[in-house]
Parts: sequence; C-alpha cells; structure tokens
Amino acid sequence: MSKKIYVGNLPFSADEDGVRELFESYGTVTSVNLITDRDTGRPRGFGFVEMEDGADDAIDGLNGTDMGGRALKINEAKPREERPRRDRW
Repeated sequence: MSKKIYVGNLPFSADEDGVRELFESYGTVTSVNLITDRDTGRPRGFGFVEMEDGADDAIDGLNGTDMGGRALKINEAKPREERPRRDRW
C-alpha cells in the first residue's frame, strides 16, 4: 500500500528529480508533486511524495535533514480539508 508524504521547507531551487533521488534511497517512489503558485508559477516551498514502500523509514530518516540550506519538515500527509468555495472576481 502506498503512502503519501508531506515535504515542507523545500528550497525554492528544488526540482522533482532532486526530491525523487533523495527519497529513492529509502524505497520505491511512485510520484513527486511540488506545489507552485497558481498565478506566478513559482515554487511554494512544499510538495508531496508518494511511496510504494519505505515511507516510514524516509519520514524518520529525512525529517530535519538539510537540503539547499533548509531543514526539511517531513511527515505523513493528512487528507485535504474541504474549504468553503470563494468566488473569484
């Protein structure tokens, strides 16, 4: 069963290949999704990694590790909360 992992405090220079490589040392990475700002397209500094196996080891091993001068914050992703819809002008 795959597990989704939240990866926070990513350097803005991080790319999907670099994040995938970091997590692959712990198990099989199914997907990497780095979040970007919808208006500017710039990275928001966090993302999600889905792993087939080794997710718990990755969380324990990588939380607090340095990437690009920033200490990563890594934990199991929580389900997205429904927010009230905002009308955009």
